[in-house]
Amino acid sequence: MRRRDVIALFGAVAARPFAVHAQQAMRRIGVLVAYAEGDPEMQARLAAFRQGLEQLGWSEGRNVSIDIRFAPAGAGQEQARAREVVAVNPDVILAHTPQVVAALQRESRTIPIVFVGVADPVGAGFAASLNRPGGNLTGFLGIEASIAGKWLTMLKAVAPVARVALIANPKNIFDYFVQAAQPVANSLGIELVPGAVTSAAEIERAIESFANTPNGGLMFPPDATTSVNRDLVIALAARHRLPAVYSFRLFVTAGGLMSYGVDFIHQNHDAASYVDRILRGEKPAVLPVQAPTKFEAAVNLKTAKTLGLTIPPDLLVAADQVIE
Repeated sequence: MRRRDVIALFGAVAARPFAVHAQQAMRRIGVLVAYAEGDPEMQARLAAFRQGLEQLGWSEGRNVSIDIRFAPAGAGQEQARAREVVAVNPDVILAHTPQVVAALQRESRTIPIVFVGVADPVGAGFAASLNRPGGNLTGFLGIEASIAGKWLTMLKAVAPVARVALIANPKNIFDYFVQAAQPVANSLGIELVPGAVTSAAEIERAIESFANTPNGGLMFPPDATTSVNRDLVIALAARHRLPAVYSFRLFVTAGGLMSYGVDFIHQNHDAASYVDRILRGEKPAVLPVQAPTKFEAAVNLKTAKTLGLTIPPDLLVAADQVIE
């Protein structure tokens, strides 16, 4: 064999371990969300997550692949989609909402899971404690208890509400929201009316029934069921001339009255840091559950005018977005 051929052969053999190493370096992230694929809010959250990964050195298609499954709330697809995500054997999973996290937990107790938008992970059985979760799940809280009081205070500031319906899916830590809001409701002389809903039809029935008595208001904590049906929710509030406060700004940009809550686009960006740490060898069992760090408020003056309401100056000053 000629010297030139020997060198070429040696180069090919020597390069083979590097090629194998490059293939092994590709990591896999699973994602399961409780929204439809085309939902603009979810696309914004996923874009923020990808941006966070990029900033930490993870480039989709180069050293990481991302497998996303969509299970819109109310469609009954959570378990089937969770099974699909686990079947691809990802290194780590990003999960949105308690329903989705619960479905994934039933499928795997070993694959690391980073959640966002979960109000009470300890109460839901996802973590032994916030400081030391102890299992295969950790992540980011979707609310602080004090926010429930803020919603009621906002409603009382814009209208003489005497009754407020708290509308959410009972599987979404519903009792947590009721318990957090009740003390403030008592102090403001407001009757808190729980409205448990799991579908668009139930949302309509709950609001229609509540609207029969005067001086009512609506409150919507973080919940995928009401979020995916936000056009219906906003239309019902307008039809019955009910002031409503939401936890997501997306309701206000779509025509809702006002909102205050966690900036979930920012939180999805932050979630990339925990995914990064797990991909680099850290265990979710010892990664503390993180509290929200960024909140946002929004007010729709067009909707206020339609309802005959005046937004107090302090609410306008505090708002991150005012729609005129």
